[in-house]
Amino acid sequence: MNLIRRGDAGYEAARVGRIFNDRRPERYPAAILLAADADQVAAGVRLARTENLTVSVRSGGHSWAAWSLRDDALLIDLGSLNRLAYDATTGVVVAGPAARGGLDLSPYLAERGRAFPVGHCPEVGLGGYLLQGGQGWNGRRMGWACESVVAVDVVTADGELVRADAERNSDLYWAARGAGPGFPGIVTAFHLQTYEAPAVMWHDTRLFHPDDAAALLGWLHELLPKLDRRVEPVIAATRLPGEPTLLLHTTVMAGSDAEAAELLRVFDGGPLAGRERGHVTGPTSLAEECVAQAAQNPDGYRYAVDCTWTDAPADVLAPLLSRLWSELDTEHSFSIWYGWAPDRELPEMAFSVQGNVYIATYAIYPDAADDEKYRSWVHERTAAIARHGAGVYLGDTDFTRRQDRFLSDAHYRRLEEIRAERDPAGRFASYLTRDRAGLNVHD
Repeated sequence: MNLIRRGDAGYEAARVGRIFNDRRPERYPAAILLAADADQVAAGVRLARTENLTVSVRSGGHSWAAWSLRDDALLIDLGSLNRLAYDATTGVVVAGPAARGGLDLSPYLAERGRAFPVGHCPEVGLGGYLLQGGQGWNGRRMGWACESVVAVDVVTADGELVRADAERNSDLYWAARGAGPGFPGIVTAFHLQTYEAPAVMWHDTRLFHPDDAAALLGWLHELLPKLDRRVEPVIAATRLPGEPTLLLHTTVMAGSDAEAAELLRVFDGGPLAGRERGHVTGPTSLAEECVAQAAQNPDGYRYAVDCTWTDAPADVLAPLLSRLWSELDTEHSFSIWYGWAPDRELPEMAFSVQGNVYIATYAIYPDAADDEKYRSWVHERTAAIARHGAGVYLGDTDFTRRQDRFLSDAHYRRLEEIRAERDPAGRFASYLTRDRAGLNVHD
């Protein structure tokens, strides 16, 4: 068992080497276990019990707030638990929590003619992604990725390895689909229902001037309720073309090129027709989209991130977003409006907060001296929008600066009951927060 205690050689690399965000907090675990398999994870939890240590967990290291870094805890790093195994008779793939959706799982399934709604950012590990809900490619049609989790293998607070599904340990199965870092256990494998891979993927990408924000938002809010669920529209405010730009990037997965082109034809009309600063449409692929996403989220930078779900109309959002989007002042920083428009009740699982559109902002910068500037800016601007919001998505939050609702009140109460029963001693670290009493309270 590769256990590195504070003061040992290799401690600092083990502490932060797999954290994506270069803004790495000054929090120091007592020890770090680089687990090789589920048995070592279980042994680590038992060791923590013996030494009376809190346990924190790292799957992919892509949490913006570095959930895994806790002072004086035992950090169990799952980086080696990245194996994939597919059963052709059931269509279920078993995936380790450190397997990356876009770089590992998606190409693995593509070779077998299968697909899964992996995350938009290709480097994100499946552990945090699925536990927090999983907002992924083709998600408007396929739903939240956690809805396709059919079972999880879990190490409990007692250091036992159990299977949780709809029949066995169903409380853990319920919590594993949406509790995020509040899950009272460590998932060592996810059993995922996969789907027949779509025949084609197309994109439609249009560039607009920032002054067109109000007209663009009004048009998309009008279109969104009528869009086919396979059509996924995103407005990205960005500077990557070299100057402030609004990028309307829409993707669709369909059965043929003709079908995809027809589904995207709805964007040919509207109040901004002919005013595009650029327009490209045609075939793409998940691999190509992942390359673009990786470029938008570069390694070696510091990130400050916040988000909100909202049902507010376009005329309410337009001035707030126009202000925010006009203030993006670094090369890579961007902010998105993602049209979600839920049209059905969610299944019985912890995940329970969503809205008509999702707004998230990513301040990306190189200099540690700018940490306070960008953290204050991103949370203040998001809070102004969140006053008209429904809550947040855990994957784009930092509760050390701004908290908000992430589960329905009833689901949060149920999760707390499950945590009290499954982890009465509070062995697992849970949410990293500036105010425990303010958890899951709408901002």
